[in-house]
This record gives sequence, structure tokens and C-alpha cells, in this order.
Amino acid sequence: MDIQLFNTLPSTQRYLVDALKSQILNAPVTVLALEQDAGIGSRDNSWEGGEGNFFASVAVNIKELPSDLPLASASIYFSYIMKKVLLELGQNIWLKWPNDFYKNDNKIGGTITQKVSDVLVCGIGINLKKSQNGYSALQSDISPRLLLEKYLVALEKFPKWKQIFSEYKIEFELSKRFSVHIENYQTSLSDATLCEDGSLVIRGKKVYSLR
Repeated sequence: MDIQLFNTLPSTQRYLVDALKSQILNAPVTVLALEQDAGIGSRDNSWEGGEGNFFASVAVNIKELPSDLPLASASIYFSYIMKKVLLELGQNIWLKWPNDFYKNDNKIGGTITQKVSDVLVCGIGINLKKSQNGYSALQSDISPRLLLEKYLVALEKFPKWKQIFSEYKIEFELSKRFSVHIENYQTSLSDATLCEDGSLVIRGKKVYSLR
């Protein structure tokens, strides 16, 4: 996959989405910035920071994704693959539903996923080295470029959703101690039921993870 490397960008996600829409870039392609000063987090929060942390966005043609992947759960799919890569690099982190990376009880990163025509764009921000954006960090010297390369190798195998979900649903129990924002309200996950398509049922209402 083509990697576009930048010293700094306002937002890898905005840059890649705009580049795809204007056909400056075509999927599959990845954008990595060493620094980001106006990144996008969940619920339009910012995700930014200096050199040493991880800021990347990956664009994949939807037809290349596994046929059993529910697109509404793409955040879980892309995130869990990254979680597995970090685990292989010695980082004991877990994925809080649907898109937040945690080390113990502390958030250290997250993903956002957008559909642009027939392309899925996933942005990932992880505090590898520095605690920023109000969150903790891994305090790791893992190179962002190395992490991206290992992630792309794992992602491009395009494991089946069934395989990813079978591992994730065990880890989901850790999420039940936390809350998530749903329709701008903070909702406890203590009584949530995880469905096979990655959605949740909370108080009788089905909630999906694409954001």
C-alpha cells in the first residue's frame, strides 16, 4: 500500500478524505503525519499532538474488505487489528467498545471511520510516547512508521470478521465497567449485550459503532 508521509498535517483524516474526493489520491493509500495540530476525535473532539505519537489514516476499497464484515462495525474491525499488532509489540492494551484503545483503565487512543463513496477511511490516533489530548500514553519508544508498517501487513491479510469478532467478544467484558456516548448522552455499558454484528443492545435499543 502506498504511504504518504508528512512531517506535519492539521489532520490526516481530513487530508485523506479531501484527497480522495478530489481524486488527488486513490485507495488503497495511507497518510502518516509525525505531528498533527487539528486532528479529529470522536464526537468532533480534537486529537492532536507532537512527534512521537501516532497519527495515521488508511483508505481501503470496500470491495477488498472481507465479505462478512458489517460496515457499521468497521471501527471495531480496524481497531482490533491494531490492538493485536500492539500486543505483538509488547503493549498490553485492550479495545473498549467500539473504538477506544485502553491501557488498564486509561484511554491512550482511538479510531474514527468514514465512508467516502466506495472507500472506507479509518483514522487512528495513539499516544505512544506523550500524554496528550487529556489522555494517557503508552510511554513507548515504538516508531510510528514501524507501527504503521506492521499494521498494514496485518490489515492487508483482511482477516474475516468472524475471526476478529470471536476474539473481541471475549474482551468486550472489560468494556462493561465503562460508559460510552450515544446520541450525546453518556450511557453505562454494564447491561449492554454485544450482538454478532458488533452492535449493542442497550435497554432494548440497538446501537451501532460506525462513527
